[in-house]
Amino acid sequence: MAANVLQWFPCTTAPFIANAPMFGFADASLATAVTKAGGFGFIGGGFDFRSESTQLLGLDTQLANARSILGLTDGAPLPLGVGFITFQPDGLIENAIPILQKHRVGAIWLSFPRADSDHLPIIKAIQKAQENSDWNTKIFVQVGTVKAAKEALAQGVDVLVVQGTDAGGHQWVQGAGLMSLLPEVRDLLSKTQDTTTAILAAGGIVDGRGCVAALGLGADGIVMGTRFVATSECPAPSAIKQAIVSGSDGGASTVKSIRHDVFQSTDLFPRQYDGRAMIGVSYEDSRDGVSDEEIIRRYNAAKEAGEHQRRTVWA
Repeated sequence: MAANVLQWFPCTTAPFIANAPMFGFADASLATAVTKAGGFGFIGGGFDFRSESTQLLGLDTQLANARSILGLTDGAPLPLGVGFITFQPDGLIENAIPILQKHRVGAIWLSFPRADSDHLPIIKAIQKAQENSDWNTKIFVQVGTVKAAKEALAQGVDVLVVQGTDAGGHQWVQGAGLMSLLPEVRDLLSKTQDTTTAILAAGGIVDGRGCVAALGLGADGIVMGTRFVATSECPAPSAIKQAIVSGSDGGASTVKSIRHDVFQSTDLFPRQYDGRAMIGVSYEDSRDGVSDEEIIRRYNAAKEAGEHQRRTVWA
């Protein structure tokens, strides 16, 4: 097996469980609750790294809140991580890494680059920032194909988050479920005799059975996203939580599509990625022939009225 991820993070207990860094949903409240329960919490750091970014300002505040919730003094290592969406990486090195270093976060998760090679300068910058400071952090990279895993390994990452197409939320358009993808990535590490990189499984895991299955397929731990959205500590609207809890038959009641982003004007991801979400009112409208423009108008009207029935439920 690979490096013992539990030893890297002394606050965790077996099996290693992390929450996905879902931007907007994984905040200090959720991340600290996961960490306090023996898991490893992640805060979603967003995708806008410009100097004037409100996302980075919010991240700084969230990390300060997490430190307060955990009762840590300034300067003490923060036993949780931050995840970034990296398809617009400009400014990440200059503006985001200093915030992470200031708070001494325990892990940094990178996902959804425009090209796999885009992560290399970010990884190098994180490693350099640690050289001359009392900061030890682990670098997680999310992958959805064996090719992406090979690229991440060559870049010297610490953890591969192997995401199958069962996952809710954004993912690779062309991919595979964990049942076939995870063993192939584990075989990749075995062939290269890599014993230093850890593997976490993500996608469709909601309980102990899924965890045991993932460990059996070669994972060192697991990540859950949808399951954590439905917790009381998550700031998601109750309507979204209720939709997840009451939903069933996920293969039929959800669909992978870029349309989910189009309907709510968040269609920013490069075309190698789409997202799995519940089939909702907007998607049904589209199937019935309603134009994108009209669906977007209806979405915005519902949002202004404070209604959530048209919000995309990534699950």
